[in-house]
Amino acid sequence: MVDKSKIICTFAQILYYLVIMTERKVRVRFAPSPTGALHIGGVRTALYNYLFARQHGGELVFRIEDTDSNRFVPGAEEYIIESFKWLGIKFDEGVSFGGNYGPYRQSERRDIYKRYVNQLLDAGKAYIAFDTPEELEAKRSEILNFQYDARTRMQMRNSLTLPKEEVDRLIAEGNQYVVRFKIEPGVAVHVDDLIRGDVRIMSDILDDKVLYKSADQLPTYHLANIVDDHLMEITHVIRGEEWLPSAPLHVLLYQAFCWEDTMPRFAHLPLLLKPEGKGKLSKRDGDRLGFPVFPLEWHDPKTGEVSSGYRESGYFPEAVINFLAFLGWNPGTEREMYSIDELAELFDITKCSKAGARFDYQKGIWFNHEYILAKSAAEIAEVFAPIVAENGVDESMERITKVVEMMKDRVNFVSELWLLCKFFFVAPTEYDEKTRKKRWKEDSAQQLTELMQVLEGIDDFSVEGQEGIVHQWIEDKEYKLGNIMNAWRLTLVGEGKGPGMFDISAFLGKQETLDRMKRAIEILG
Repeated sequence: MVDKSKIICTFAQILYYLVIMTERKVRVRFAPSPTGALHIGGVRTALYNYLFARQHGGELVFRIEDTDSNRFVPGAEEYIIESFKWLGIKFDEGVSFGGNYGPYRQSERRDIYKRYVNQLLDAGKAYIAFDTPEELEAKRSEILNFQYDARTRMQMRNSLTLPKEEVDRLIAEGNQYVVRFKIEPGVAVHVDDLIRGDVRIMSDILDDKVLYKSADQLPTYHLANIVDDHLMEITHVIRGEEWLPSAPLHVLLYQAFCWEDTMPRFAHLPLLLKPEGKGKLSKRDGDRLGFPVFPLEWHDPKTGEVSSGYRESGYFPEAVINFLAFLGWNPGTEREMYSIDELAELFDITKCSKAGARFDYQKGIWFNHEYILAKSAAEIAEVFAPIVAENGVDESMERITKVVEMMKDRVNFVSELWLLCKFFFVAPTEYDEKTRKKRWKEDSAQQLTELMQVLEGIDDFSVEGQEGIVHQWIEDKEYKLGNIMNAWRLTLVGEGKGPGMFDISAFLGKQETLDRMKRAIEILG
């Protein structure tokens, strides 16, 4: 028979939860560990948090998870902050941004965590364990697939099996211990996931996770995050799929603290998969296929290894943002180019894919090319000008901009422009042998000498001023247009590339054009 009182109670709880969630301002967080460079998967997680917060008029908190002191890497925190500054992902509060819920660095919150550890111990929802690494290893050898849980905890050395006097003595003598969460078996744990729906897991498969270690007087990830999310009033936890197995534990912790009314909604994002083959994206994939997996170049202080970054590889931050936004979600339109503000308007976390997203790095290159096309020649010239100067050329911004206008549609990265169009700034000293054999005919020297005489007589050396006269000359002489233009290109460029010939000669000017032609005729014969 159905218990109506339970149905009424459950309905009331749901209604109350919905009211609370409606009244609460959306607050999300990104909480990286300063253990090295920020992986591009972490960048996507931060981006989705940012888009979600902006869409709902909420706030994005930047928190540092540094409770594992053994893995701390100097410079990593600064690297992470600089990465988001370059990408344009702005935080509302947190480490280096300020706010009313600090401190935002977990290593500075020891006393807060200890208070909540004691609360769980006093309520009998956690216990102290003194098992040494050797004792744990021995138990693993004794029991196949050993797990520290309700079935095995009473065989171990902890406050559930030892007299209180013994526990107090061990602590007083300075023996190291951990605090474990006491998970009751037979409980169906429901994780409310915005992407995956209701995820139901039985507590029997969970082990009694370590929440606190006396060795460094710091909590583990599980306790610290729950306490911080609660105290910082986080309403939604958007994180990678790899954290889904820990979600049931976090739900149980919220319940243990009687914080069900403020429990955040979860959203576990799909994994980023290798461009080819099986498995999740790794740095080795980037090294093997030649693409970055970090936002900025990273110099590992421990090994000295240097890893490439999207910024140093020539990507525009807008292109990276656009590329990452579509890895696991899309707005359902044919359009692909969006600003970060437009993405925030369209973003729907519930429409994210459950399946992993293939990391198509070629698509990232395509986005960068499209942003080069979308930007003005003046904008690209600002980036290209330092490259021109680095190659020993002192040129005006006006002329650099003209070159960019002619050539930017041919490159995926601004850095590629120099090799493609250095002939605009530096006269060729060598001539491509393959092009020479194909384009320089027996009569080319004689025909180009005639063309020089024609060009010398032109007063208006603009594209329009040259084009009609030269074409008329070719027609009158009954020369083949292709032969003339290809040979002429070789004299000015040194190989068979570049925009229209009159664009090149007009840019170079009459005297430089004639000088290059004369030199080439002497060399090519």
